[in-house]
Amino acid sequence: MHVPSLIEKKREGQELSAEEIDYLIMGFTRGEIADYQMSAWAMAVFFRGMTPAETQHLTKSMMESGRTLDYAADSPPKVDKHSTGGIGDKISLVLAPLLACDEVWVPMISGRALGITGGTLDKLESIPGFNVHIDERRALAQLESIGLFIIGQTEDICPADKKLYALRDVTGTVPSQALIVASIMSKKLAENLDRLVLDVKFGSGAFMKTRKEAKQLAASMTKVGKLMGVRVSHLLSPMDEPLGRTVGNALEVAECVEVLQGGGPRDIIELTLDLAEQVSSAPRAKLAGWLSDGMAWRKFISLVYAQDGDASTLEKLAEVRRAVIDGANLSAALSAQNLFPDLFTDMMAVGEQTGHFAKTMQTIADVYERELDRTVKVISALIPPVIIVLIAIVVGFVVYSILSAVFEMTHSLQLRPH
Repeated sequence: MHVPSLIEKKREGQELSAEEIDYLIMGFTRGEIADYQMSAWAMAVFFRGMTPAETQHLTKSMMESGRTLDYAADSPPKVDKHSTGGIGDKISLVLAPLLACDEVWVPMISGRALGITGGTLDKLESIPGFNVHIDERRALAQLESIGLFIIGQTEDICPADKKLYALRDVTGTVPSQALIVASIMSKKLAENLDRLVLDVKFGSGAFMKTRKEAKQLAASMTKVGKLMGVRVSHLLSPMDEPLGRTVGNALEVAECVEVLQGGGPRDIIELTLDLAEQVSSAPRAKLAGWLSDGMAWRKFISLVYAQDGDASTLEKLAEVRRAVIDGANLSAALSAQNLFPDLFTDMMAVGEQTGHFAKTMQTIADVYERELDRTVKVISALIPPVIIVLIAIVVGFVVYSILSAVFEMTHSLQLRPH
């Protein structure tokens, strides 16, 4: 096939066949199609759009550019959720362990921050030690033992999406609906799901500003998922104000802990239950019971421990949040839980007392940054001498080996009878 001809075909608004889309995606993934050609094609898609059939073929081709998860034939149903993101959107941290209580598997491949919205992985990494980079073998074993994992996209899952998104990011083609659908759905369908629920947000704190835009995106993703054999449902949820009462990775984790322990803001609880009902076989009352009786909380603790996190920190973060809500100063609440060095909390207290909290926090950040830079410089200064010593040892060993061989050969020649 001729790549310029395919670019021209899409530029003129014509429909590409499945074979033509496969050729473009597979060639680009293997490095056989140049970035500038793929950028031109993406721009043509941005202006001309894609038919539902083209979008399905693009999604399938991107999914098949790498590995998909495989499960035993008798394994439980696989379910997941995707959100288009919004301010304070922390639902995955509550929903995933709640769904796992229903004896389904939740293989959640999540993302990081996008624009002003925090990512699920970023939130989880505020838990000390939490590892979002476990390999596929370990992730599948974790599914069998506790019913869920939450990890980042691996190198061999949808590599075409990673390459294409990097181009879209620098060519102004990120907003293309067809490319958005293919990017989202290829990763989710690579999980080999049975059921998927989409939380498509709209409003001032979301990427889709109007309900109409969100409805169009949701319909397109739902159609592609169903065409590929997955039971897909969606909810449209407004995002004109943050979800819950907190924004910020660690604070949002603390708020999720509160919800998982039977409390927390009502809007988070209701949206979690609304989404859970779409993919769970359990009735709403039972799902709510798992939140209130601690069953979902215990499942979340299992997740944290399984992925190397320090679950004891979760209780401390929750205590800090409760203390601040009850009127305590943040510095006092943090000091009581011993989460940070005394110097940090003492400087924070000074900022609170003087009314210059933001300035003091910036000073603390600058101090730690300087300390980090100093440590890096010290380590960097030690590296060359260490390398020189290691090279000297290796060279010395080689010279010693050569001289030893020469000495033994000379000695044997001297002993040989004339």
